Amino acid sequence: MEIIKETIFGKTSVRIIRGDLTDAPVDAIVNAANTHLKHGGGVAGAIAQKGGSTIQEESDRIGYVPVGRSALTSAGQLKAGYVIHTVGPRWGEGDEEAKLHSAVRSALELADSKRFKTIAMPAISAGIFGFPKDRCAVIIVDEIIRFATETNQNIKEIDLYLIDTEIINLLSRELERAGKGA
Repeated sequence: MEIIKETIFGKTSVRIIRGDLTDAPVDAIVNAANTHLKHGGGVAGAIAQKGGSTIQEESDRIGYVPVGRSALTSAGQLKAGYVIHTVGPRWGEGDEEAKLHSAVRSALELADSKRFKTIAMPAISAGIFGFPKDRCAVIIVDEIIRFATETNQNIKEIDLYLIDTEIINLLSRELERAGKGA
């Protein structure tokens, strides 16, 4: 785990971390999920593999989550206590930017409603869902800042766990830009 950047918005620390999301020692990690919560590839596949069968079994009981919404399961054998499965848009399905705003907001609202203090999330939709990384970075940072300064009651730390150098650089740039306006 390597902290790349850290900025404070309101009472919330936002950090960009080069590291494995499945190793995050937080109250909840956010999974970039598909609507049927079948965790086969990308971030979801890694979470299900490392966390064990409990995560998929609980997801199967939930069944379906619409794009832009979130659901909660336990985290199985992961260091985190819970997994927030948020469904981001696939690039090309229409109205992707609004759906990504909603997905990020939904994950943050669910974490806040559960009184989680620390969460870790990936770059939702920027991987196998094909969302352009530059636009993804802008939307994720904007939504986190809006939430941290307007709504948040409980979350003290939001960590963006990433391994892709390009998205790390893009998110760092957006966090820097936003921090100057804070």
